[in-house]
Amino acid sequence: METSEYFSILLALLFVLLLLLKTLKSQRKIRAGYNLPPGPPKLPIIGNMHNLRSEHPHRRLAALAKTYGPIFHLKLSELNVIVVTSPALAAEVTRTHDLNFASRPQFLGTKVIFYDGGYIVFAPYGKLWTQLRRIVTVELFSHKRVKNFVLMMEEEGHSMVEKIKNMAINGSPVNITNLLLSIANTTVSRAAFGKDCAQNERLFTAVKKTFKYMSGFDLPDLYPSLTVLADISGMRRKLERVRRELDGTLNEIFEEHMERAKRKDKDANYIVHDVLDDEDLVDVLLRLKTSGELEDFITMDNIKAVILDLILGGTETTSAIMEWAMTDLVRHPEIMRKAQEEVRKALNGKRKIEEKDISNLPYLNMIIKETLRMRPPAPFLVPRHSLETVKLGGYTVPAGSRVIIDAWAIMRDNTCWDDADSFKPERFEGVDMADVRDSFIPFGGGRRVCPGINFGMRSMENVLANLLYHFDWKLPGGKRPEEVDVEEAFGLSLVRKNDLVLVATPYKYI
Repeated sequence: METSEYFSILLALLFVLLLLLKTLKSQRKIRAGYNLPPGPPKLPIIGNMHNLRSEHPHRRLAALAKTYGPIFHLKLSELNVIVVTSPALAAEVTRTHDLNFASRPQFLGTKVIFYDGGYIVFAPYGKLWTQLRRIVTVELFSHKRVKNFVLMMEEEGHSMVEKIKNMAINGSPVNITNLLLSIANTTVSRAAFGKDCAQNERLFTAVKKTFKYMSGFDLPDLYPSLTVLADISGMRRKLERVRRELDGTLNEIFEEHMERAKRKDKDANYIVHDVLDDEDLVDVLLRLKTSGELEDFITMDNIKAVILDLILGGTETTSAIMEWAMTDLVRHPEIMRKAQEEVRKALNGKRKIEEKDISNLPYLNMIIKETLRMRPPAPFLVPRHSLETVKLGGYTVPAGSRVIIDAWAIMRDNTCWDDADSFKPERFEGVDMADVRDSFIPFGGGRRVCPGINFGMRSMENVLANLLYHFDWKLPGGKRPEEVDVEEAFGLSLVRKNDLVLVATPYKYI
């Protein structure tokens, strides 16, 4: 054996020994005087990593809850993770101790790609997050501004219908997966950048690469004290490459918007009766920045991070919800027929769906809620960071712990939902959503609840209403509803493993 091979083996052994010593020291420290929640036995170095293998993470956590109860403790390498799977405990996290759990753990991916974590989802709780949250809630997703995006949503819905009609005329099946992802991307892009953005394809290609770096389960994230791992594993280099792609593209987009704003200022004939009618989200953020309405600590990097955050939250997640809704509607023809009867009665032969028509479709709204309940795009919510040591469900949650709320398990809890594993939109009929705020949590809760709920719901209602109104749907090849593929992709987000492909038949208007 050559000297270099001996050196490599020695280095590996020293590395393993270092991890073992750090793990043992961490376990002794964390258990000293603490009444931690129960949990499965831990192995040296990896802790409970082996307990999350071989099954979808959300299903595995739900299975562990059946053994160890609605709150349990996992040791994932260096990390202490507390998992919550009951509505009552979720309420303790999001309401009773909301301030303590209002912060987020920092992952290498979020720090590098998203400008040192300076954006909404993963920003630590503090002045920066509070200001960014206010901007998004008051300026970007206010009720009035979302209403102003309605015309754009209607246009995209009409464009989608024409595409499907052309496919139907040519006898081509419709790849629903690609179709819905495309319209989600286009809708968010138009809201963020306006109608004509030359960098769209390049930006969304780069954004897609970020998803695989956001899990928090990469080696540098599992051993955060060993910062050298980011360089040894090559993770930092890959992240910086993605960041350069995103940053360069966003800089081009921002520069174009700033030049356009200058031209408008110089054009004496340019009149805007309502600034909201003429602004996309980049325009809003740049206006706030240049006018001095933002705090000095809000940088251009923070503004770019907010835009990336909106793209991540409004594209793949939104398309996944609509895709699962179509999946379950095809699986349940009687529910599909009821939804189509509602929308076709409400429109009464109109050729195009308008915003005012959506308010007359309560059953469609129930379908979306039921889809969110059964198949939330983020089956366990973004982890929270415990700022201080607190009691939760009678157990100790040490400061610095990561707390995961398993939304999938909570929304499949038979003690909260009758026949929880069945698709029944009617369960939401007449329900005051305030009464189920702890058991229906697809958007999170407390201070960190998703700020784009209204925009997302409006967009999904518009797309699904168009699909149900203009077309009848069936599986290709004469397949029966019970043969619909519902296999999930393995990962942290709940998406279909295989594309959903359906056959569309245009509806004959009265």
